[in-house]
Amino acid sequence: MLKVDAKSYSELTKEELYELLHLRSEIFVVEQDCVYQDIDYKDQKALHIIGKVTGEIVAYTRIFKPGDYFKNPSIGRVLVKMNYRKYGYGHDIIKVSVEVIHKQYASFPIEISAQTYLKKFYETHGFTQQGEGYLEDGIPHIKMIKFH
Repeated sequence: MLKVDAKSYSELTKEELYELLHLRSEIFVVEQDCVYQDIDYKDQKALHIIGKVTGEIVAYTRIFKPGDYFKNPSIGRVLVKMNYRKYGYGHDIIKVSVEVIHKQYASFPIEISAQTYLKKFYETHGFTQQGEGYLEDGIPHIKMIKFH
């Protein structure tokens, strides 16, 4: 069972911060073979949505209020640890992320920069593609919006 918490940067323990940065590097840098600067000084502004199973972080997103990343509130750094991907935790962490944004910023649509291969995944959560695809850190992405 996935236990999900939302924490500001200052509420993260050192151990949680280290674990989530390790996991982001493991997935976005090593697994996806993408050299980019993950530690971007935006974590301090983000709300961190952390999914744990028996105390281990296995799913994660970070969300931003309007204007901190995009014009609209946004979700980014969406991940599920490789050996936990078969349990639907990606859907769980997105649902919680969307709920948190809707509670705080109900009048805004949600904006994401999605890896293109995940388009159908995000569409199941009500996101629609906006415009043409583009490269972000050498990986094909698309802008997607979830309207209320």
